Amino acid sequence: MWRKAALCLALSVLPTMAPAAATYQLAPFRDALFQYPNVVETRDDGDYVVVGYDKQRDLYGRDQVPERRVWSQYVKTVRKTNARYVVDGKDLKFVGVGKFDGGARAVVIYVHGQGGDRFQGANDWMFGGNFNRVMNLMAQNSGAYISPDFTDIDAKGTAEIKLLLLDQARRSPNAAIFVACGSQGGAICWNLARDPGVTPHLSGLLLLGSMHDDAFIKSPALRPGGRKIPIYIGHGTEDPIFAWQDEVAFYESVRKASPGYPIRIALFATGPHGTPIRMTDWRLTLNWMLAAAPQP
Repeated sequence: MWRKAALCLALSVLPTMAPAAATYQLAPFRDALFQYPNVVETRDDGDYVVVGYDKQRDLYGRDQVPERRVWSQYVKTVRKTNARYVVDGKDLKFVGVGKFDGGARAVVIYVHGQGGDRFQGANDWMFGGNFNRVMNLMAQNSGAYISPDFTDIDAKGTAEIKLLLLDQARRSPNAAIFVACGSQGGAICWNLARDPGVTPHLSGLLLLGSMHDDAFIKSPALRPGGRKIPIYIGHGTEDPIFAWQDEVAFYESVRKASPGYPIRIALFATGPHGTPIRMTDWRLTLNWMLAAAPQP
């Protein structure tokens, strides 16, 4: 189901409201279908997990048409809005689900990678139905989900996503706001993490088959008293674009620089580049972030 809407965004000074209280958690939605099928290793009190990825089970067994259409039991129809937002007089579009007009308790913004568009993060049937799950999780838990178009994976795109995020913070000042970045879209995630105008409103970053940012190790977030934004890294061990060993090294560097920092990594053993988008357990990850995010 689709409807159309328009939002006019303008930069403004926003109160640095804290995210929603940790008692807010996402209720289950088809957990048995989407939970990790085979955790083969865990350490660091569960912050580091290795999930066995089986192509026969997790791709061919899950998809009616491999990589194109998941079996129908993984999908539940959710109302979507094909909306637009305006930045510097330029019309941009996004797909919105739930309370993106205001009053949300949590907001997830998905930033696609190179060559993607707003429809990627709103595709019910591809990626094993995992985007449909997060859309339903938000719609059923007084949340909002947004999958936007943006100009580039650089300064312009970062500025556009920043404006969209700040507008959500204005509309839902008590919401926990999460930004999930796929592949090269991670550059925008890290740009936002360095922006002092954005970080007070961030409750978590999700890097899905993406890159790390060594400069983050020296950021205020890791210093005593810094705002410790939860970070989730999902990565396939057969990713040909970003080596999984580099992401593990970054995870370990953050833990060493700031013991107790809320960072988790899930490695999908034998999984290729797009595996974290297909396999990440959204409810498990977002509920952990809701509990770990900085409180008032």
